[in-house]
Amino acid sequence: MSFCCGASMIGTKGTLKHYRTRIHNVPILFCPVCHRIEVHYMVENEYEILAEYAHGDGASEVDFHDYVDESDKALHENCVNNEEEDPVLIVQNQIDMSLDLLTFAKEIQDQEWEQQLKKRLMVLSQRRHKLKMKRAPGNAI
Repeated sequence: MSFCCGASMIGTKGTLKHYRTRIHNVPILFCPVCHRIEVHYMVENEYEILAEYAHGDGASEVDFHDYVDESDKALHENCVNNEEEDPVLIVQNQIDMSLDLLTFAKEIQDQEWEQQLKKRLMVLSQRRHKLKMKRAPGNAI
Protein backbone atom coordinates (compact mmCIF):
# COMPACT_ATOMS: atom_id res chain seq x y z
CA MET A 1 0.00 0.00 0.00
CA SER A 2 1.38 3.42 -0.92
CA PHE A 3 0.93 6.37 1.39
CA CYS A 4 1.49 10.08 1.08
CA CYS A 5 1.10 12.53 3.94
CA GLY A 6 -0.63 9.68 5.75
CA ALA A 7 -3.36 9.18 3.17
CA SER A 8 -3.40 6.10 0.98
CA MET A 9 -2.71 6.88 -2.64
CA ILE A 10 -5.13 6.10 -5.46
CA GLY A 11 -4.03 4.01 -8.41
CA THR A 12 -4.78 5.51 -11.80
CA LYS A 13 -3.22 6.30 -15.17
CA GLY A 14 -2.10 9.69 -16.28
CA THR A 15 0.01 11.76 -18.63
CA LEU A 16 3.42 12.84 -17.41
CA LYS A 17 5.80 15.27 -19.01
CA HIS A 18 9.51 14.46 -19.33
CA TYR A 19 11.24 17.55 -20.69
CA ARG A 20 9.27 18.19 -23.89
CA THR A 21 7.81 14.70 -24.21
CA ARG A 22 4.33 13.82 -22.97
CA ILE A 23 3.96 10.18 -21.96
CA HIS A 24 0.32 9.03 -21.84
CA ASN A 25 -1.26 6.16 -19.86
CA VAL A 26 1.49 5.91 -17.25
CA PRO A 27 0.41 3.93 -14.16
CA ILE A 28 0.62 6.45 -11.34
CA LEU A 29 -0.30 6.85 -7.70
CA PHE A 30 -2.20 9.99 -6.73
CA CYS A 31 -2.64 11.49 -3.24
CA PRO A 32 -6.21 12.77 -2.74
CA VAL A 33 -5.05 15.17 -0.02
CA CYS A 34 -1.95 16.97 -1.31
CA HIS A 35 -2.34 15.93 -4.99
CA ARG A 36 1.18 14.49 -5.18
CA ILE A 37 1.73 12.17 -8.12
CA GLU A 38 4.35 9.48 -8.51
CA VAL A 39 5.02 6.80 -11.08
CA HIS A 40 3.89 3.40 -9.79
CA TYR A 41 6.95 1.69 -8.33
CA MET A 42 6.35 -1.49 -10.38
CA VAL A 43 6.85 0.38 -13.68
CA GLU A 44 9.23 3.11 -12.57
CA ASN A 45 12.27 1.66 -14.37
CA GLU A 46 10.32 1.12 -17.59
CA TYR A 47 8.99 4.68 -17.40
CA GLU A 48 12.47 6.15 -16.97
CA ILE A 49 13.87 4.16 -19.90
CA LEU A 50 10.94 5.05 -22.18
CA ALA A 51 11.12 8.71 -21.16
CA GLU A 52 14.85 8.95 -21.93
CA TYR A 53 14.53 7.18 -25.30
CA ALA A 54 11.49 9.26 -26.31
CA HIS A 55 13.24 12.48 -25.32
CA GLY A 56 16.40 11.40 -27.15
CA ASP A 57 14.37 10.68 -30.28
CA GLY A 58 12.69 14.07 -30.06
CA ALA A 59 9.21 12.58 -29.72
CA SER A 60 6.62 15.05 -28.48
CA GLU A 61 4.15 12.35 -27.37
CA VAL A 62 4.27 8.61 -26.71
CA ASP A 63 1.84 6.12 -25.23
CA PHE A 64 3.16 3.98 -22.39
CA HIS A 65 0.87 1.11 -23.52
CA ASP A 66 2.59 0.92 -26.90
CA TYR A 67 6.00 0.16 -25.39
CA VAL A 68 5.47 -1.53 -22.04
CA ASP A 69 3.48 -4.65 -21.17
CA GLU A 70 1.66 -3.80 -17.97
CA SER A 71 -0.89 -6.60 -17.97
CA ASP A 72 0.25 -7.61 -14.49
CA LYS A 73 -2.83 -7.44 -12.25
CA ALA A 74 -0.58 -6.93 -9.22
CA LEU A 75 0.04 -3.38 -10.44
CA HIS A 76 -2.78 -1.88 -8.38
CA GLU A 77 -3.16 -4.55 -5.71
CA ASN A 78 -1.30 -2.35 -3.25
CA CYS A 79 -3.76 0.51 -3.80
CA VAL A 80 -6.64 0.93 -1.39
CA ASN A 81 -8.68 2.64 -4.10
CA ASN A 82 -8.53 3.16 -7.85
CA GLU A 83 -10.00 5.74 -10.18
CA GLU A 84 -12.88 3.52 -11.34
CA GLU A 85 -14.45 3.66 -7.90
CA ASP A 86 -17.05 6.18 -6.78
CA PRO A 87 -15.20 9.40 -5.79
CA VAL A 88 -17.43 9.91 -2.73
CA LEU A 89 -16.64 6.39 -1.50
CA ILE A 90 -12.92 6.94 -2.10
CA VAL A 91 -12.95 10.11 -0.01
CA GLN A 92 -15.09 8.45 2.68
CA ASN A 93 -12.60 5.57 2.83
CA GLN A 94 -9.76 8.10 3.24
CA ILE A 95 -11.70 9.85 6.03
CA ASP A 96 -12.31 6.56 7.84
CA MET A 97 -8.62 5.64 7.70
CA SER A 98 -7.61 9.10 8.91
CA LEU A 99 -10.03 8.85 11.83
CA ASP A 100 -8.53 5.49 12.78
CA LEU A 101 -5.05 7.03 12.66
CA LEU A 102 -6.24 10.01 14.71
CA THR A 103 -7.49 7.66 17.42
CA PHE A 104 -4.10 5.97 17.48
CA ALA A 105 -2.23 9.30 17.50
CA LYS A 106 -4.27 10.35 20.54
CA GLU A 107 -3.50 7.05 22.28
CA ILE A 108 0.24 7.52 21.87
CA GLN A 109 -0.11 11.25 22.64
CA ASP A 110 1.56 12.41 19.42
CA GLN A 111 0.19 15.94 19.21
CA GLU A 112 2.05 16.88 16.01
CA TRP A 113 0.60 13.89 14.19
CA GLU A 114 -2.86 14.70 15.59
CA GLN A 115 -2.66 18.19 14.09
CA GLN A 116 -1.56 16.82 10.71
CA LEU A 117 -4.42 14.34 10.73
CA LYS A 118 -6.94 17.04 11.67
CA LYS A 119 -5.76 19.18 8.75
CA ARG A 120 -6.05 16.18 6.42
CA LEU A 121 -9.54 15.44 7.72
CA MET A 122 -10.56 19.05 7.06
CA VAL A 123 -9.34 18.82 3.43
CA LEU A 124 -11.05 15.46 2.91
CA SER A 125 -14.31 16.68 4.47
CA GLN A 126 -14.35 19.69 2.15
CA ARG A 127 -13.72 17.45 -0.84
CA ARG A 128 -16.53 15.07 0.21
CA HIS A 129 -18.90 18.03 0.64
CA LYS A 130 -18.07 19.33 -2.87
CA LEU A 131 -18.60 15.89 -4.40
CA LYS A 132 -21.96 15.50 -2.67
CA MET A 133 -23.03 18.98 -3.80
CA LYS A 134 -22.28 18.03 -7.42
CA ARG A 135 -24.61 15.05 -7.05
CA ALA A 136 -27.43 16.89 -5.35
CA PRO A 137 -30.64 17.08 -7.40
CA GLY A 138 -30.75 20.26 -9.44
CA ASN A 139 -26.96 20.64 -9.63
CA ALA A 140 -25.35 20.12 -13.01
CA ILE A 141 -22.41 17.78 -13.17
